[in-house]
Amino acid sequence: MSHHRIGMIVPSSNVTVETEIPALLARHPTETFSFHGSRMRMHKVTPEELVAMNAQRSRCVDELADAGVDALLYACLVAVMAQGAGEHRRVETEVAAQLAERGLPAGLVSSAGALVDALAARSWGRVALVMPYMKPLAEQVVAYLEAEGIEIVDWAALEVGDNTEVGCIPGSRVVDAARGLDLSRADALVISCCVQMPSLPLVPVVEKELGLPVLSAATAGAFCLLRSLGLPPELPDAGALLVASGLVST
Repeated sequence: MSHHRIGMIVPSSNVTVETEIPALLARHPTETFSFHGSRMRMHKVTPEELVAMNAQRSRCVDELADAGVDALLYACLVAVMAQGAGEHRRVETEVAAQLAERGLPAGLVSSAGALVDALAARSWGRVALVMPYMKPLAEQVVAYLEAEGIEIVDWAALEVGDNTEVGCIPGSRVVDAARGLDLSRADALVISCCVQMPSLPLVPVVEKELGLPVLSAATAGAFCLLRSLGLPPELPDAGALLVASGLVST
């Protein structure tokens, strides 16, 4: 058994990713984890606030480097995707260089990159999305994923602009949005394309109901964090993404 320190850079108004990622990794059968956060000011999910938030990233990386983390999650999906195609690669490269300057060989994951990489790892090329964003930002997320070669077969935007309110969206509203999507051509459903919109308890339930793989920004983040630590990305009751076969259990 080994212990791993996980650093998380989160928007100041986010309260979900710091509960869902620990809840997921606590299910690991052999490893233990601790979680260490640094926050960037952001309240409204607008292009202007997202740019201002991203500008605080360097300070947060330095703070978590001081903690000697083993892996780091840059936990705001839309803040990266709203900056244009391929932005997660630039962000991850810059953060990795900053960590290297501090002599810290930490594994690095961004929520945006984690979703892209998790879908690629399972060869789920046609997906449907549920997002909390206002429609212009949601359209940018769709365009970002399509630029990565992922076909978005259908999507729903709940249009909640206040990030604090995003953390309070009831699961019933998320599930209703998922049920309203055309999933006839989908390989998988991303039930929360956002680390702030709560969804973890919904993943296995909706997966069983709809009969196709269901993942979220949080389960994709856990998947890629485990891989960055050299651990098999397998956890119980977290959907097909975190099952060795990648298949829906029956």
